[in-house]
Amino acid sequence: MKNSLKAAAAALSLALVSSAALADHHEKTVMVGGAAMYPSKTIVDNAVNSKDHTTLVAAVQAAGLVDTLKGPGPFTVFAPTNAAFAKLPAGTVESLVKPENKGTLTTVLTYHVVPGRLTAKDIAAKIKAGGGKATLTTVQGEPLTAAMMGSTIMLTDAKGGMSHVTQGDVLQSNGVIHVVDTVLMP
Repeated sequence: MKNSLKAAAAALSLALVSSAALADHHEKTVMVGGAAMYPSKTIVDNAVNSKDHTTLVAAVQAAGLVDTLKGPGPFTVFAPTNAAFAKLPAGTVESLVKPENKGTLTTVLTYHVVPGRLTAKDIAAKIKAGGGKATLTTVQGEPLTAAMMGSTIMLTDAKGGMSHVTQGDVLQSNGVIHVVDTVLMP
């Protein structure tokens, strides 16, 4: 009886140590659109869970960019919310996701992606080094201009439209997402 009690105590102690070790290995997540974003997952694997990014996910699928954004990257993605897409003129999104407009949709979406992993701190440092503005070259090929408005990163697109980073530094295994409030236009 004494030996079985010792064995049970040893097993319980081992179980407690194991669960404590597991607790130390939990990922630090950020909530976006009501879902936890895991740093060990790709941009696509996380974005599909955000209720605020269903339009973006559908557009990425329609453009055939899922495999690219699941790739090694790294990518910096300025991710427009559903509300950002809703600001576009009526019918724009519905038109863009049609198969015959895949090229235009791809152009718009890749304009939201910058090669490399740029955190908000990295972007702010580029803005400071540029005397108040930084030019970020997108995967699409045209520039985005970044500037600070107080502590908020502002992006100006090729057409003069402005978007604000509303949530920055959502780290991913293959880059970083910055949530934006307006769709950027090349």
